[in-house]
Amino acid sequence: MSPSAATPAASSTPSTSSLRHVLVVGGTLAEWSDLTDEQWRRRLETFGELCERLGVTWLTVRAYEHGDRSAATPPEHRRHRLRDVEVIADPQPDGRQRFADAMARIDDDDEVNEATVASALYEPADSEPDLVVVLGPPTQLPPSLVWELAYAELVFIDVAWADLTADHVAAAIDDFANRRRRFGGLDE
Repeated sequence: MSPSAATPAASSTPSTSSLRHVLVVGGTLAEWSDLTDEQWRRRLETFGELCERLGVTWLTVRAYEHGDRSAATPPEHRRHRLRDVEVIADPQPDGRQRFADAMARIDDDDEVNEATVASALYEPADSEPDLVVVLGPPTQLPPSLVWELAYAELVFIDVAWADLTADHVAAAIDDFANRRRRFGGLDE
């Protein structure tokens, strides 16, 4: 999907009751570092308000690194809480490193299984993403996605990080709501 100009009507959006966690992957660390605290606050609040209206509990925004990571100082991890949705800005673009960090957080006494790994990987969110919105063309997956690709639905939006709006995220959620999820299964 490429809803770069899509503006869905709120009344036409099907139920998103099965959508708990949305992950948006876009922007380089340099682009993230260029945003002021006020720009971050407004951006997270705008996206969070959209998700709250649609019944999404968690929204994670993650950098999609294209270039030299040493050229930019990673911005801080941010959280923005609205009444019914938690918005998390995770600047770690390296999925392998994030996975290694999550494994290190698992207590030695805990059994390592899909549930404990997912819990450590997505904390503070209480679920893995149902929908991953990738900013960019559908010809390349970001290196920040390792574990997320197992069960999540993917929607690609060919729009730059600086141009991403709540309407783009709403169009991706609308696309998700119109899909019949098979969770890796095949049609009968």
